[in-house]
Amino acid sequence: MNAFKGSLVVLALILTGCGGGSGSDEPSQVSASVNAGADIQVTEKTEVTLNAQASPAGGTFNWQVISGANVSEFPITEQQAAFVAPDIKADVNLLIQVDYVAPDGSLASDQVTVAVKSNNQLPKPSISQTAPETLPAKYKDTIVLSGAGSSDPDENGQVVAYQWQQVSGPATIQPTGLNTATVSFIHPLLAVSQPSIWQLTVTDDEGGQASTQFTLGLLENSNVVVADAGSDQQVQEFDEVTLDGSNSDTVSGQKQCLWRQVTSGTQVALSSTTGCSTTFNAPDQNILSQMEFELTVTDSQNRSATDTVRIDIEKKPLGKLNDSGQTTCYNNTDVITCSMTQFTAQDAQRGRDYFATQVAKEGSGRAGFDFTKLNRFADELPDDATDFACVRDNVTGLIWEVKEASAGTLPNTSSRNAQNSYTWYVEVDGTVAEGSVQAAANTICPQDNHCGIQALIDEVNNPAVGEQSYCGGNNWRLPTYMELLGLLDYGSTGTAVIDEAFFPNLPSAATLGHRYFWTLQSSLDGTGGTLRRAYVIDMDTGNDFAVEKSSSAFVRLVRNP
Repeated sequence: MNAFKGSLVVLALILTGCGGGSGSDEPSQVSASVNAGADIQVTEKTEVTLNAQASPAGGTFNWQVISGANVSEFPITEQQAAFVAPDIKADVNLLIQVDYVAPDGSLASDQVTVAVKSNNQLPKPSISQTAPETLPAKYKDTIVLSGAGSSDPDENGQVVAYQWQQVSGPATIQPTGLNTATVSFIHPLLAVSQPSIWQLTVTDDEGGQASTQFTLGLLENSNVVVADAGSDQQVQEFDEVTLDGSNSDTVSGQKQCLWRQVTSGTQVALSSTTGCSTTFNAPDQNILSQMEFELTVTDSQNRSATDTVRIDIEKKPLGKLNDSGQTTCYNNTDVITCSMTQFTAQDAQRGRDYFATQVAKEGSGRAGFDFTKLNRFADELPDDATDFACVRDNVTGLIWEVKEASAGTLPNTSSRNAQNSYTWYVEVDGTVAEGSVQAAANTICPQDNHCGIQALIDEVNNPAVGEQSYCGGNNWRLPTYMELLGLLDYGSTGTAVIDEAFFPNLPSAATLGHRYFWTLQSSLDGTGGTLRRAYVIDMDTGNDFAVEKSSSAFVRLVRNP
């Protein structure tokens, strides 16, 4: 409280004079004064009464809280201000002011400080075990201790922090949630049963703390070394496979791992035989469809245990389409290493070509291509055969015509001579396809009826009397766009984008000024209502073009086996 409690307003004596030099003395007049009382200290939620003393009597009072906290009873207009100290979380000083208005209208004010002390009740910690459901817990069980039942007895109080601590027990325990309402850990591997004591300290919203402890029993395990090779896996051929034995366990926590392949036959190369986790690349499924590995775990006392894991290998779904043949990666201008992260997911890193060195082929071919040479009776020939009539694509299953070498002068050439060319004239199921155009017989081809594509198809499918069907079938036809595109090798370093080791005798570009080959695919581009164009593929560049069906282009026939 101030040294002088109370405010006194003093009016100066007023001297007034009446004329003639005569005078009279006026009595002095004292204004209102008020005293709010001495500063006090109280406890939260207790009743408080402040009593103001004022002069002269008969005036009015008005109490109000200037600072500190809100008090619901204020303002109070009585001489006595009765109220309940507020519920607080920390000590606070209430600065309360009383204003007094005397009967003559003069005003006096005074202030008093009410120091309100917090009366915090400490929280009540509580621990319960909520997992596992079946007790007692055993090795590998997840044990959960909960402090959610802890409480704060203060009205509107709450627990705001939890802190767990393992007071005693196995040092191998690795708990999670030490600063949350629940703590959990895995029942460790023990050679001897022993207790584990946990302490929980809770803090309330006023900073009060209290602790309690909980004791649970941990059981011994019959095996002091546990080998865990992981779950059986299903993988695809050529995938990187991880064998993970990191969940293996020993009483001391120290362990050594040793992997070995149990399956006989082709042995894969493990990245490490002594690491608890190791990797390998799954082999071709045609070589091994299932593998089994054994993990041996040994502790510091040379005690050991084993476990096995089975790896089922599935065929990689590479489909029945050839890849592009591209096995080189590029940046904007140059060849780069495919592993460079700035230019990822290139064609050379994906698909059949990427796995070409790992795929078991029926025949041979560059990158992901797989071709088998056939004689004119469709018998298989060695990969190095130089005299062959057809080629079987072992990926798509299609059988392709191999052209005869260019010889003679048109039209005096053999039926399947490389330099023969045709206009686009095709029959589908006996019906002439829209836009078909026949070139005159014995002009750009040796056929006697006409030089449309169908003339070649008919001759190959209808051998002369006494001759056998060409390469074992009479269902030869013009390939679709996608079928012919599937022969292109965009990684080829030769002059053509097709493997000439399997498809020799390409025509000279000088014959027609290009090496375009027809496909069955008509083009809708700029037709004017008629399918006048069909797609060709350039064997020099791999580009496709829609050209007039009346144009001349080369033909390579195909059939389904």
